[in-house]
Amino acid sequence: MKHLYNTLFLNNRFFYILAIIALLFVVGFFVPIFFEVSKVLLFILVTLVFVDIFILYNAKEAIEVERILPERLSNGDANKITLLLSNSYGFNAHLSIIEEFPYQFQKRDFKYDITLPSKEKKTIHYNLKPTERGVYNFGNINVYASSPLQLATKKYVLGEAKEIKCYPSFLKLREFDFKAFTNNSVSHGTKKIRRIGHSLEFEQIKEYVSGDDIRTLNWKATAKRNQLMINQYVEEKSQPVYAIIDKGRAMQMQFNDLTLLDYAVNATLAISNVVLRKQDKAGMLSFSTKLEDWVVAEKRNSQMSLISEALHNIKTDFSESDFSTLYAVVKRKITHRSLLILYTNFETMDGLNRQLPYLRALAKNHLVLVVFFKNTELDALTNLKVENIEDVYDTIIAEKFMYEKKRIVNELKKYGIQSVLTKPEDLTGATINKYLELKSRGLF
Repeated sequence: MKHLYNTLFLNNRFFYILAIIALLFVVGFFVPIFFEVSKVLLFILVTLVFVDIFILYNAKEAIEVERILPERLSNGDANKITLLLSNSYGFNAHLSIIEEFPYQFQKRDFKYDITLPSKEKKTIHYNLKPTERGVYNFGNINVYASSPLQLATKKYVLGEAKEIKCYPSFLKLREFDFKAFTNNSVSHGTKKIRRIGHSLEFEQIKEYVSGDDIRTLNWKATAKRNQLMINQYVEEKSQPVYAIIDKGRAMQMQFNDLTLLDYAVNATLAISNVVLRKQDKAGMLSFSTKLEDWVVAEKRNSQMSLISEALHNIKTDFSESDFSTLYAVVKRKITHRSLLILYTNFETMDGLNRQLPYLRALAKNHLVLVVFFKNTELDALTNLKVENIEDVYDTIIAEKFMYEKKRIVNELKKYGIQSVLTKPEDLTGATINKYLELKSRGLF
């Protein structure tokens, strides 16, 4: 840990003692013996201060601190930060540690006080919870060291500024991955149904035998061999799954310090991991006025890295989302039947009706899953104890908006569009469960 510079301060204890001595000097004008005592005490105080300064500065780099940061921060999660302290002084040092956090945390009151024995080391752990993606700059570490006398303080400014990126919530990947592969509840009570669409992959040409599908006859091979030959296909098990993130202004509502956009970004990373583990192809894109951050659905080893990097860069432009552009681009670029998981938010039926024609058009060629959010603040309003007429109005309005959400679910269901209505904090788990349900039912 690099030492930048040191500074000397006098402690509060010095000023308290000095104030007492000054008071004794005043009393000494009336009782002469106190005047003589005050002079002796002042001499002793000054001597001890010089002694304190000497022992503090006798060792140039007696205090060492090393900050250990993760390679990247996980958005919305508690990220563990470690400080390694060592004391080379010949006495127990009283330390006050002040961190220079990135401005995004708006944390200016972090202070850790500790007494570190001579020639010993200590490890300090604390957690930081970022609430937005981007670049975080950590500053220096300020350490105020005092001897057992605690009359003077030596300030150490240690370390160097370090830049670290904050990515979507990757710390919970293992948790949701474990749940997805251990929770078999979605497979109970579900009925296997015929697959919609035709997703077949060519395997080989073979001789026709009774019972084979005559629609797969290969006429060129038949002519060459002078006997019936057919194309043999196998069902393509890896199905494309696209997470589509609406980054318009409707997704800027905040719950528990995270925007709906951030919840959708975190959920996309988690479900992409589950999709790949389930041997499907994971991809993603985002849109508002245009489509961006396009990652083609694949099953390669580097897919999670590509998706994570794309999600890290997603920003809103606070525009009204253009679903017509989404439909046009998806129709042109996604030619195979896919599961489209659309993260958006509808508050009213009017909002849905404006975009419903495009959702219905998408549902003709793909399985569309619309994921939108419950307003948890409205839920809380409906459970409040009504005490006056204003509370009655608030409760009725809240219940009206909650009813609108239920109507949206029913309207989507009427046109064969799947939906998930969930609390923001439950988004990832609810989306993964719905994906597993759809997969177990063979709908895509």
